[in-house]
Amino acid sequence: MNILSGWIKPWHNATPQPRHMTSGTHPDTGLYDKPRVRWQLVLALAFVVAGGLAGNWTVQARPQDTAPRLRPQDFVTEQTIAGVKTLIKRRPGSQTVAVGLFFAGGAGNIAPAQAGIEALTLATATEASRRFPRALLRRETARLGCSLSYLVTYDYSALTLATTRQTFEQSWKLFADVVRHPRFEAEDVTLMRERLLASLLDDEDDPDALLQKTQATAVYRQHPYAATPTGTPEALARLGVADVRAHYARLLTTKRMLLVVVGDVAPERLATEATRLFAGLPAGTPPKPLPPLSWTEADVTIVNRSLPTDYVQGVYVAPPLTAPDFPALRLAAAVLRDRIFEEVRVKRNLSYAPTAFLTAQGANLGGIYVSSVSAPQAVEVMLKEIERLKTEPVEPAELRATVAQFLTTTYLAEETNSGQVAALALYELVGGGWRQNFTSLERLQSVTPEQVRAAARKYMGNLRFVIIGDEARTRRLRNHLTAPAPGD
Repeated sequence: MNILSGWIKPWHNATPQPRHMTSGTHPDTGLYDKPRVRWQLVLALAFVVAGGLAGNWTVQARPQDTAPRLRPQDFVTEQTIAGVKTLIKRRPGSQTVAVGLFFAGGAGNIAPAQAGIEALTLATATEASRRFPRALLRRETARLGCSLSYLVTYDYSALTLATTRQTFEQSWKLFADVVRHPRFEAEDVTLMRERLLASLLDDEDDPDALLQKTQATAVYRQHPYAATPTGTPEALARLGVADVRAHYARLLTTKRMLLVVVGDVAPERLATEATRLFAGLPAGTPPKPLPPLSWTEADVTIVNRSLPTDYVQGVYVAPPLTAPDFPALRLAAAVLRDRIFEEVRVKRNLSYAPTAFLTAQGANLGGIYVSSVSAPQAVEVMLKEIERLKTEPVEPAELRATVAQFLTTTYLAEETNSGQVAALALYELVGGGWRQNFTSLERLQSVTPEQVRAAARKYMGNLRFVIIGDEARTRRLRNHLTAPAPGD
Protein backbone atom coordinates (compact mmCIF):
# COMPACT_ATOMS: atom_id res chain seq x y z
CA MET A 1 0.00 0.00 0.00
CA ASN A 2 1.26 3.42 -0.87
CA ILE A 3 1.06 5.22 2.41
CA LEU A 4 2.05 8.62 1.04
CA SER A 5 -0.86 8.85 -1.32
CA GLY A 6 -3.28 7.01 0.90
CA TRP A 7 -5.45 5.49 -1.83
CA ILE A 8 -7.03 2.10 -1.41
CA LYS A 9 -9.64 0.17 -3.31
CA PRO A 10 -10.75 2.51 -6.09
CA TRP A 11 -13.71 1.53 -8.25
CA HIS A 12 -13.75 -2.23 -7.90
CA ASN A 13 -14.14 -5.00 -5.41
CA ALA A 14 -10.72 -6.47 -5.94
CA THR A 15 -7.71 -6.32 -3.69
CA PRO A 16 -7.00 -2.71 -2.65
CA GLN A 17 -4.90 -0.93 -5.27
CA PRO A 18 -3.17 2.13 -3.87
CA ARG A 19 -2.45 5.10 -6.03
CA HIS A 20 0.37 7.59 -5.89
CA MET A 21 -0.43 10.66 -7.94
CA THR A 22 2.10 11.46 -10.52
CA SER A 23 3.20 14.61 -12.12
CA GLY A 24 4.42 12.91 -15.21
CA THR A 25 3.59 10.41 -17.86
CA HIS A 26 3.36 7.21 -15.87
CA PRO A 27 -0.40 6.71 -15.65
CA ASP A 28 -0.49 4.11 -12.95
CA THR A 29 2.36 3.74 -10.61
CA GLY A 30 2.39 2.54 -7.20
CA LEU A 31 5.68 3.41 -5.57
CA TYR A 32 6.36 -0.23 -5.28
CA ASP A 33 7.00 -3.18 -7.52
CA LYS A 34 4.42 -5.72 -6.46
CA PRO A 35 0.96 -6.30 -7.88
CA ARG A 36 -0.96 -4.84 -4.96
CA VAL A 37 1.24 -1.82 -4.59
CA ARG A 38 3.70 -1.06 -7.30
CA TRP A 39 6.19 1.75 -7.07
CA GLN A 40 6.98 1.83 -10.62
CA LEU A 41 6.08 5.05 -10.10
CA VAL A 42 5.08 7.44 -9.06
CA LEU A 43 2.37 8.75 -8.58
CA ALA A 44 -0.07 7.91 -10.74
CA LEU A 45 -3.18 8.31 -10.39
CA ALA A 46 -1.45 10.04 -13.02
CA PHE A 47 -3.51 12.57 -11.61
CA VAL A 48 -6.58 10.84 -12.15
CA VAL A 49 -5.24 12.54 -10.11
CA ALA A 50 -3.20 14.16 -12.35
CA GLY A 51 -6.09 15.98 -13.58
CA GLY A 52 -5.83 18.08 -16.61
CA LEU A 53 -8.23 18.79 -19.32
CA ALA A 54 -10.98 16.24 -18.69
CA GLY A 55 -11.58 14.42 -21.89
CA ASN A 56 -14.90 14.40 -23.63
CA TRP A 57 -14.89 11.14 -25.56
CA THR A 58 -18.48 11.29 -26.72
CA VAL A 59 -19.51 11.31 -30.36
CA GLN A 60 -21.51 14.43 -31.09
CA ALA A 61 -23.53 15.56 -34.04
CA ARG A 62 -21.71 18.01 -36.31
CA PRO A 63 -22.68 21.52 -35.09
CA GLN A 64 -24.03 24.16 -37.42
CA ASP A 65 -21.47 26.69 -38.55
CA THR A 66 -23.18 29.36 -36.46
CA ALA A 67 -23.49 27.21 -33.32
CA PRO A 68 -21.02 27.80 -30.47
CA ARG A 69 -18.49 25.01 -29.97
CA LEU A 70 -19.20 23.05 -26.82
CA ARG A 71 -16.40 22.60 -24.30
CA PRO A 72 -16.02 19.53 -22.06
CA GLN A 73 -17.13 21.55 -19.03
CA ASP A 74 -20.35 22.43 -20.81
CA PHE A 75 -21.45 18.82 -20.32
CA VAL A 76 -21.26 19.17 -16.52
CA THR A 77 -24.39 20.11 -14.59
CA GLU A 78 -23.82 21.46 -11.09
CA GLN A 79 -26.72 21.33 -8.65
CA THR A 80 -27.30 21.39 -4.92
CA ILE A 81 -29.79 18.66 -4.10
CA ALA A 82 -31.20 18.43 -0.57
CA GLY A 83 -28.10 20.25 0.65
CA VAL A 84 -25.58 18.04 -1.21
CA LYS A 85 -23.49 19.43 -4.05
CA THR A 86 -23.92 17.26 -7.13
CA LEU A 87 -21.93 17.17 -10.38
CA ILE A 88 -23.34 15.28 -13.34
CA LYS A 89 -21.29 14.99 -16.51
CA ARG A 90 -23.36 13.63 -19.35
CA ARG A 91 -21.55 11.58 -22.00
CA PRO A 92 -24.11 10.83 -24.72
CA GLY A 93 -23.74 7.30 -26.04
CA SER A 94 -21.60 6.04 -23.17
CA GLN A 95 -22.56 2.49 -22.25
CA THR A 96 -21.42 2.73 -18.62
CA VAL A 97 -22.17 4.98 -15.66
CA ALA A 98 -19.83 5.75 -12.77
CA VAL A 99 -21.00 7.21 -9.47
CA GLY A 100 -18.98 8.45 -6.52
CA LEU A 101 -20.47 9.70 -3.26
CA PHE A 102 -17.55 11.49 -1.63
CA PHE A 103 -17.07 12.39 2.03
CA ALA A 104 -14.76 15.34 2.56
CA GLY A 105 -12.25 15.47 5.37
CA GLY A 106 -10.22 12.29 5.11
CA ALA A 107 -7.60 12.20 7.83
CA GLY A 108 -9.12 15.36 9.26
CA ASN A 109 -12.15 13.28 10.28
CA ILE A 110 -10.06 10.85 12.30
CA ALA A 111 -7.96 10.84 15.44
CA PRO A 112 -4.69 8.86 15.10
CA ALA A 113 -5.98 6.38 17.68
CA GLN A 114 -8.77 5.48 15.22
CA ALA A 115 -6.66 5.42 12.06
CA GLY A 116 -8.27 3.14 9.51
CA ILE A 117 -11.83 3.52 10.77
CA GLU A 118 -13.00 5.16 7.53
CA ALA A 119 -11.68 2.28 5.44
CA LEU A 120 -13.24 -0.24 7.81
CA THR A 121 -16.55 1.64 7.84
CA LEU A 122 -16.92 1.95 4.07
CA ALA A 123 -15.64 -1.56 3.38
CA THR A 124 -18.28 -2.96 5.74
CA ALA A 125 -21.00 -0.73 4.29
CA THR A 126 -20.57 -2.31 0.85
CA GLU A 127 -21.16 -5.81 2.29
CA ALA A 128 -24.87 -5.57 3.10
CA SER A 129 -27.76 -3.14 3.50
CA ARG A 130 -31.23 -3.20 5.05
CA ARG A 131 -33.05 -4.38 1.92
CA PHE A 132 -30.13 -6.37 0.54
CA PRO A 133 -28.43 -8.81 2.95
CA ARG A 134 -24.98 -9.98 1.92
CA ALA A 135 -26.02 -12.98 -0.17
CA LEU A 136 -28.79 -11.08 -1.95
CA LEU A 137 -26.58 -8.05 -2.57
CA ARG A 138 -23.93 -10.24 -4.19
CA ARG A 139 -26.50 -12.00 -6.36
CA GLU A 140 -27.98 -8.70 -7.49
CA THR A 141 -24.64 -7.08 -8.32
CA ALA A 142 -23.69 -10.17 -10.33
CA ARG A 143 -27.05 -10.22 -12.12
CA LEU A 144 -26.90 -6.54 -12.98
CA GLY A 145 -23.20 -6.50 -13.83
CA CYS A 146 -22.50 -3.66 -11.43
CA SER A 147 -19.84 -3.09 -8.80
CA LEU A 148 -20.18 -1.46 -5.38
CA SER A 149 -16.93 -0.41 -3.80
CA TYR A 150 -15.15 2.29 -1.83
CA LEU A 151 -11.96 4.31 -1.68
CA VAL A 152 -10.15 6.26 1.01
CA THR A 153 -7.48 8.97 0.74
CA TYR A 154 -5.88 11.44 3.11
CA ASP A 155 -8.35 14.12 1.97
CA TYR A 156 -11.63 12.32 1.30
CA SER A 157 -13.27 8.94 0.94
CA ALA A 158 -16.10 7.61 -1.20
CA LEU A 159 -18.67 4.92 -1.83
CA THR A 160 -18.70 4.09 -5.53
CA LEU A 161 -20.89 2.45 -8.12
CA ALA A 162 -19.90 1.29 -11.60
CA THR A 163 -22.64 -0.09 -13.83
CA THR A 164 -24.01 -0.22 -17.36
CA ARG A 165 -26.41 2.33 -18.72
CA GLN A 166 -29.08 -0.35 -19.22
CA THR A 167 -29.04 -1.44 -15.57
CA PHE A 168 -28.32 1.95 -13.99
CA GLU A 169 -31.75 2.48 -12.41
CA GLN A 170 -31.75 -0.96 -10.76
CA SER A 171 -28.12 -0.62 -9.69
CA TRP A 172 -28.84 2.80 -8.19
CA LYS A 173 -31.39 1.16 -5.88
CA LEU A 174 -28.64 -1.08 -4.49
CA PHE A 175 -26.29 1.86 -4.13
CA ALA A 176 -28.88 4.06 -2.44
CA ASP A 177 -29.77 1.39 0.10
CA VAL A 178 -26.10 0.80 0.90
CA VAL A 179 -25.60 4.55 1.40
CA ARG A 180 -28.63 5.15 3.64
CA HIS A 181 -29.05 1.81 5.37
CA PRO A 182 -25.82 -0.21 5.70
CA ARG A 183 -26.27 -3.17 8.03
CA PHE A 184 -22.89 -3.09 9.77
CA GLU A 185 -23.29 -6.65 11.01
CA ALA A 186 -20.71 -7.75 13.59
CA GLU A 187 -19.48 -10.60 11.38
CA ASP A 188 -18.97 -8.22 8.44
CA VAL A 189 -17.03 -5.74 10.58
CA THR A 190 -14.82 -8.58 11.82
CA LEU A 191 -14.22 -9.91 8.31
CA MET A 192 -13.32 -6.51 6.87
CA ARG A 193 -11.06 -5.72 9.80
CA GLU A 194 -9.19 -8.99 9.30
CA ARG A 195 -8.72 -8.23 5.61
CA LEU A 196 -7.33 -4.76 6.33
CA LEU A 197 -5.04 -6.16 9.03
CA ALA A 198 -3.75 -8.85 6.68
CA SER A 199 -2.95 -6.21 4.08
CA LEU A 200 -1.02 -4.12 6.63
CA LEU A 201 0.93 -7.09 7.95
CA ASP A 202 1.78 -8.17 4.42
CA ASP A 203 3.36 -4.76 3.85
CA GLU A 204 5.98 -5.52 6.49
CA ASP A 205 7.53 -8.06 4.12
CA ASP A 206 7.73 -5.59 1.23
CA PRO A 207 10.72 -3.20 1.34
CA ASP A 208 8.92 -0.66 -0.84
CA ALA A 209 5.83 -0.70 1.37
CA LEU A 210 8.04 -0.36 4.45
CA LEU A 211 9.77 2.57 2.78
CA GLN A 212 6.47 4.39 2.23
CA LYS A 213 5.25 3.66 5.74
CA THR A 214 8.48 4.93 7.28
CA GLN A 215 8.45 8.02 5.07
CA ALA A 216 4.86 8.82 6.02
CA THR A 217 5.68 8.52 9.71
CA ALA A 218 8.68 10.79 9.30
CA VAL A 219 6.93 13.62 7.42
CA TYR A 220 3.36 13.41 8.76
CA ARG A 221 4.15 13.04 12.46
CA GLN A 222 2.84 16.50 13.43
CA HIS A 223 0.19 16.71 10.70
CA PRO A 224 -3.44 15.44 10.48
CA TYR A 225 -2.18 13.00 7.84
CA ALA A 226 -0.66 11.08 10.77
CA ALA A 227 -4.04 9.33 10.90
CA THR A 228 -3.24 7.20 7.87
CA PRO A 229 -6.41 6.21 5.94
CA THR A 230 -5.42 2.55 5.86
CA GLY A 231 -4.88 2.44 9.60
CA THR A 232 -2.42 0.65 11.82
CA PRO A 233 -2.71 -2.86 13.25
CA GLU A 234 -2.99 -1.46 16.76
CA ALA A 235 -5.77 0.99 15.88
CA LEU A 236 -7.77 -1.42 13.74
CA ALA A 237 -7.67 -4.12 16.40
CA ARG A 238 -9.55 -1.83 18.79
CA LEU A 239 -12.39 -0.92 16.40
CA GLY A 240 -15.79 -2.56 16.64
CA VAL A 241 -19.37 -2.26 15.42
CA ALA A 242 -20.22 0.69 17.66
CA ASP A 243 -17.21 2.64 16.38
CA VAL A 244 -18.15 1.96 12.77
CA ARG A 245 -21.79 2.98 13.22
CA ALA A 246 -20.85 6.19 15.04
CA HIS A 247 -18.26 7.15 12.43
CA TYR A 248 -20.65 6.60 9.53
CA ALA A 249 -23.24 8.80 11.23
CA ARG A 250 -20.64 11.59 11.31
CA LEU A 251 -19.84 11.09 7.64
CA LEU A 252 -23.44 11.03 6.41
CA THR A 253 -24.02 14.79 6.66
CA THR A 254 -24.76 17.03 3.71
CA LYS A 255 -21.97 19.56 4.27
CA ARG A 256 -19.35 16.82 3.97
CA MET A 257 -20.84 15.07 0.94
CA LEU A 258 -20.32 15.44 -2.81
CA LEU A 259 -22.07 13.34 -5.46
CA VAL A 260 -20.35 12.97 -8.85
CA VAL A 261 -21.90 11.02 -11.75
CA VAL A 262 -20.49 10.51 -15.24
CA GLY A 263 -22.34 8.70 -18.01
CA ASP A 264 -25.32 8.97 -20.34
CA VAL A 265 -27.70 9.97 -17.54
CA ALA A 266 -30.24 12.78 -17.69
CA PRO A 267 -29.45 15.33 -14.95
CA GLU A 268 -33.11 15.95 -14.20
CA ARG A 269 -33.78 12.22 -13.72
CA LEU A 270 -30.79 11.83 -11.46
CA ALA A 271 -31.83 14.89 -9.46
CA THR A 272 -35.11 13.14 -8.62
CA GLU A 273 -33.28 10.04 -7.39
CA ALA A 274 -30.70 12.05 -5.47
CA THR A 275 -33.45 14.02 -3.73
CA ARG A 276 -34.84 10.76 -2.36
CA LEU A 277 -31.37 9.58 -1.37
CA PHE A 278 -30.44 12.70 0.59
CA ALA A 279 -33.84 13.55 2.07
CA GLY A 280 -33.73 14.07 5.81
CA LEU A 281 -29.96 13.98 6.26
CA PRO A 282 -28.51 16.35 8.85
CA ALA A 283 -26.37 19.24 7.65
CA GLY A 284 -23.46 18.66 10.01
CA THR A 285 -20.36 20.81 9.75
CA PRO A 286 -17.88 21.10 6.86
CA PRO A 287 -14.35 19.78 7.43
CA LYS A 288 -11.66 22.16 8.55
CA PRO A 289 -8.96 23.05 5.99
CA LEU A 290 -5.80 21.02 6.49
CA PRO A 291 -2.57 22.90 7.25
CA PRO A 292 0.30 22.65 4.75
CA LEU A 293 3.30 20.52 5.49
CA SER A 294 6.36 22.38 6.67
CA TRP A 295 9.97 21.76 7.63
CA THR A 296 13.18 23.71 7.21
CA GLU A 297 15.92 21.10 7.57
CA ALA A 298 16.95 18.01 5.65
CA ASP A 299 16.82 14.68 7.44
CA VAL A 300 17.74 11.02 6.95
CA THR A 301 15.88 8.04 8.48
CA ILE A 302 17.38 4.56 8.15
CA VAL A 303 15.78 1.15 8.59
CA ASN A 304 18.37 -1.61 8.47
CA ARG A 305 17.40 -4.76 6.59
CA SER A 306 19.61 -7.52 5.22
CA LEU A 307 18.69 -6.95 1.59
CA PRO A 308 20.71 -7.14 -1.62
CA THR A 309 19.09 -3.90 -2.82
CA ASP A 310 18.76 -0.59 -1.03
CA TYR A 311 15.55 1.46 -1.29
CA VAL A 312 15.80 5.24 -1.09
CA GLN A 313 13.25 8.01 -1.20
CA GLY A 314 13.63 11.71 -0.49
CA VAL A 315 10.75 14.17 -0.31
CA TYR A 316 10.33 17.94 -0.20
CA VAL A 317 7.33 20.13 0.67
CA ALA A 318 5.24 21.05 -2.38
CA PRO A 319 2.47 23.67 -2.76
CA PRO A 320 -1.26 22.87 -3.04
CA LEU A 321 -2.95 22.41 -6.41
CA THR A 322 -4.37 25.92 -6.09
CA ALA A 323 -0.94 27.62 -5.80
CA PRO A 324 0.03 29.83 -8.77
CA ASP A 325 3.38 28.03 -9.15
CA PHE A 326 2.00 24.48 -8.89
CA PRO A 327 1.88 24.07 -12.72
CA ALA A 328 5.54 25.10 -12.96
CA LEU A 329 6.56 22.63 -10.24
CA ARG A 330 4.48 19.96 -11.93
CA LEU A 331 6.49 20.41 -15.09
CA ALA A 332 9.75 20.60 -13.14
CA ALA A 333 8.98 17.26 -11.49
CA ALA A 334 8.10 15.71 -14.85
CA VAL A 335 11.30 16.99 -16.48
CA LEU A 336 13.30 15.70 -13.51
CA ARG A 337 11.62 12.32 -13.77
CA ASP A 338 12.54 11.94 -17.44
CA ARG A 339 16.10 13.10 -16.87
CA ILE A 340 16.58 10.77 -13.92
CA PHE A 341 15.32 7.85 -15.96
CA GLU A 342 17.75 8.71 -18.74
CA GLU A 343 20.77 9.25 -16.50
CA VAL A 344 20.23 6.55 -13.88
CA ARG A 345 18.68 3.73 -15.87
CA VAL A 346 19.49 4.23 -19.53
CA LYS A 347 23.03 5.60 -19.35
CA ARG A 348 24.33 4.02 -16.14
CA ASN A 349 22.05 1.01 -15.61
CA LEU A 350 21.99 1.70 -11.85
CA SER A 351 18.28 1.04 -11.29
CA TYR A 352 15.28 -0.38 -13.08
CA ALA A 353 12.72 2.23 -12.04
CA PRO A 354 14.20 5.48 -10.70
CA THR A 355 11.76 8.34 -10.72
CA ALA A 356 10.70 11.76 -9.50
CA PHE A 357 7.15 12.51 -8.44
CA LEU A 358 4.68 15.08 -7.19
CA THR A 359 1.54 14.24 -5.22
CA ALA A 360 -1.91 15.71 -5.79
CA GLN A 361 -3.37 16.04 -2.30
CA GLY A 362 -4.47 18.73 0.08
CA ALA A 363 -0.93 18.89 1.50
CA ASN A 364 1.57 17.93 -1.18
CA LEU A 365 5.00 16.36 -1.41
CA GLY A 366 7.44 16.03 -4.27
CA GLY A 367 10.40 13.72 -4.29
CA ILE A 368 12.77 11.21 -5.83
CA TYR A 369 12.88 7.44 -5.51
CA VAL A 370 15.32 4.69 -6.44
CA SER A 371 16.00 1.05 -5.59
CA SER A 372 19.53 -0.03 -6.44
CA VAL A 373 22.53 -2.11 -5.46
CA SER A 374 24.51 1.09 -6.07
CA ALA A 375 22.21 3.50 -4.26
CA PRO A 376 24.90 6.09 -3.30
CA GLN A 377 25.92 6.52 -6.92
CA ALA A 378 22.31 6.63 -8.12
CA VAL A 379 21.28 9.21 -5.52
CA GLU A 380 24.29 11.37 -6.35
CA VAL A 381 23.22 11.44 -10.00
CA MET A 382 19.65 12.33 -9.02
CA LEU A 383 20.74 15.18 -6.76
CA LYS A 384 22.93 16.56 -9.55
CA GLU A 385 19.90 16.57 -11.84
CA ILE A 386 17.97 18.58 -9.25
CA GLU A 387 20.79 21.11 -9.12
CA ARG A 388 20.83 21.25 -12.90
CA LEU A 389 17.12 22.14 -12.89
CA LYS A 390 17.83 24.94 -10.44
CA THR A 391 20.67 26.47 -12.45
CA GLU A 392 19.94 25.76 -16.14
CA PRO A 393 16.69 26.78 -17.84
CA VAL A 394 14.88 23.91 -19.50
CA GLU A 395 15.10 24.05 -23.28
CA PRO A 396 11.79 25.24 -24.79
CA ALA A 397 11.55 22.12 -26.95
CA GLU A 398 11.95 19.86 -23.91
CA LEU A 399 9.31 21.84 -22.05
CA ARG A 400 6.86 21.63 -24.96
CA ALA A 401 7.40 17.87 -25.18
CA THR A 402 6.73 17.51 -21.46
CA VAL A 403 3.49 19.49 -21.73
CA ALA A 404 2.46 17.28 -24.64
CA GLN A 405 2.95 14.21 -22.46
CA PHE A 406 0.38 15.57 -20.03
CA LEU A 407 -2.20 15.80 -22.79
CA THR A 408 -1.78 12.09 -23.52
CA THR A 409 -1.72 10.92 -19.91
CA THR A 410 -4.67 13.12 -18.97
CA TYR A 411 -6.85 11.62 -21.69
CA LEU A 412 -5.68 8.12 -20.77
CA ALA A 413 -6.44 8.68 -17.09
CA GLU A 414 -9.88 10.05 -17.92
CA GLU A 415 -10.76 7.63 -20.68
CA THR A 416 -13.14 5.85 -18.33
CA ASN A 417 -16.16 7.35 -16.62
CA SER A 418 -14.72 6.42 -13.23
CA GLY A 419 -11.53 8.28 -14.11
CA GLN A 420 -13.53 11.40 -14.88
CA VAL A 421 -15.48 11.06 -11.63
CA ALA A 422 -12.20 10.88 -9.72
CA ALA A 423 -10.77 13.92 -11.53
CA LEU A 424 -13.84 16.07 -10.92
CA ALA A 425 -13.94 15.10 -7.26
CA LEU A 426 -10.23 15.75 -6.76
CA TYR A 427 -10.44 19.30 -8.05
CA GLU A 428 -13.75 20.04 -6.35
CA LEU A 429 -12.53 18.86 -2.95
CA VAL A 430 -8.87 19.96 -2.89
CA GLY A 431 -8.11 21.69 -6.18
CA GLY A 432 -10.08 24.94 -6.07
CA GLY A 433 -13.27 23.72 -7.73
CA TRP A 434 -14.17 21.22 -10.45
CA ARG A 435 -13.76 23.78 -13.25
CA GLN A 436 -10.01 23.85 -12.56
CA ASN A 437 -9.89 20.30 -13.90
CA PHE A 438 -10.65 21.67 -17.35
CA THR A 439 -8.12 24.50 -17.29
CA SER A 440 -5.05 22.84 -15.77
CA LEU A 441 -3.61 21.90 -19.15
CA GLU A 442 -3.95 25.49 -20.34
CA ARG A 443 -2.03 26.63 -17.28
CA LEU A 444 0.73 24.14 -18.06
CA GLN A 445 1.00 25.45 -21.61
CA SER A 446 1.66 28.97 -20.33
CA VAL A 447 4.58 27.98 -18.06
CA THR A 448 8.00 29.35 -19.10
CA PRO A 449 11.46 27.79 -18.63
CA GLU A 450 12.31 30.46 -16.09
CA GLN A 451 9.21 29.63 -14.05
CA VAL A 452 10.24 25.97 -14.02
CA ARG A 453 13.68 26.92 -12.73
CA ALA A 454 12.18 29.23 -10.11
CA ALA A 455 9.85 26.47 -8.86
CA ALA A 456 12.75 24.02 -8.61
CA ARG A 457 14.77 26.55 -6.63
CA LYS A 458 11.89 27.35 -4.33
CA TYR A 459 10.73 23.85 -3.48
CA MET A 460 13.32 21.18 -4.33
CA GLY A 461 15.41 21.49 -1.21
CA ASN A 462 15.73 20.19 2.36
CA LEU A 463 14.86 16.68 1.22
CA ARG A 464 13.90 14.23 3.94
CA PHE A 465 15.29 10.83 3.02
CA VAL A 466 14.33 7.34 4.10
CA ILE A 467 16.71 4.47 3.36
CA ILE A 468 15.85 0.78 3.68
CA GLY A 469 18.74 -1.64 3.28
CA ASP A 470 22.04 -3.12 4.38
CA GLU A 471 23.50 -1.37 7.43
CA ALA A 472 27.00 -0.82 6.06
CA ARG A 473 25.79 0.55 2.73
CA THR A 474 23.08 2.74 4.27
CA ARG A 475 25.62 4.22 6.68
CA ARG A 476 27.82 5.31 3.79
CA LEU A 477 24.83 6.83 1.98
CA ARG A 478 23.70 8.65 5.12
CA ASN A 479 27.16 10.11 5.62
CA HIS A 480 27.12 11.31 2.02
CA LEU A 481 23.69 12.90 2.36
CA THR A 482 24.50 14.65 5.65
CA ALA A 483 28.00 15.82 4.70
CA PRO A 484 28.26 19.65 4.52
CA ALA A 485 28.44 21.10 1.07
CA PRO A 486 31.75 22.62 -0.04
CA GLY A 487 32.17 26.10 1.41
CA ASP A 488 29.67 25.55 4.25
